[in-house]
Amino acid sequence: MKAIIVTDRAADGAGMTLTELPEPKPAINDVVVKVHASGFVPAEWEWPSTWADRAGHDRTSAVIGHEFAGVVSALGYGTTGLSLGQRVFGITDWHRDGTLAEYTAVESRNLAPLPGDVDFTVGASLPISGLTAWQGLFQHGHLRSGQTVIAHGAAGAVGSAVAQLAREAGAYVIGTGRAADRQAALDFGANEFLDLGSDDLRDVGQVDLVFDVIGGDIQKASADVIRAGGVLVTIVGPPEHKPQDVRAVDFVVESDRAQLTEIVQRVRDGRFRTNIGTIVPLDDALAALNPTERHKGKTIITVRA
Repeated sequence: MKAIIVTDRAADGAGMTLTELPEPKPAINDVVVKVHASGFVPAEWEWPSTWADRAGHDRTSAVIGHEFAGVVSALGYGTTGLSLGQRVFGITDWHRDGTLAEYTAVESRNLAPLPGDVDFTVGASLPISGLTAWQGLFQHGHLRSGQTVIAHGAAGAVGSAVAQLAREAGAYVIGTGRAADRQAALDFGANEFLDLGSDDLRDVGQVDLVFDVIGGDIQKASADVIRAGGVLVTIVGPPEHKPQDVRAVDFVVESDRAQLTEIVQRVRDGRFRTNIGTIVPLDDALAALNPTERHKGKTIITVRA
């Protein structure tokens, strides 16, 4: 099968290659999925799991990509809840070969059924961004109707999901980004927009929840506008600064079938719009996966027409 593997961490976007690999075999409780489309997160280049397994052994030549949509093509021993030929989407384990390949092996519990009226490219764009937003807002942030939320990067893949889910839950959403992101952030559900290049975060007053996807000085400034009892939710590492009366949560997204089902139902109902930017076929994907380039929305690699 064709697959994209990592070859050299120091080479950034040049440290990948399209190659031929044997098709994977399903382990116990696995399925093999014939991949139709795969998402890519540029930050994957910096994830420790991209370069080493849980025991610390080198993973150079691992297949990259971890979110995808496709069709079940083989079942491992003991696998339940899925069937051959079923359309699915989800996330692979961070330490296993990923989804920028014609086939991928994944634990069946990490997958959810993909309804027939949802395109594979849409399905592949949902798992990481959608689950990150869902878990940050509801599991870790305990968001309630009537609260005020700052959604950083509200025109990006995760931030736009945060804005939409928070708005639907009854929150007042302040989206942030660059000046050029204003209209996209508002279109994705932000009630108002703050330009991080020219506006002052302190001008928004006190908020209940900040969803941080940036870190650094923006994260520090954000912590100071959270009211007592509020929460800072971040996916970029433990906060360096946090007021005493503010709760801080740094988390890594986990696959969850029930949550994936909730998110894809919102797509079907028109309550959630996926944020897809670049779409490229697998054969031409290497240039689009350069982690030094700033892409708007989710990059999707189509593996099959």
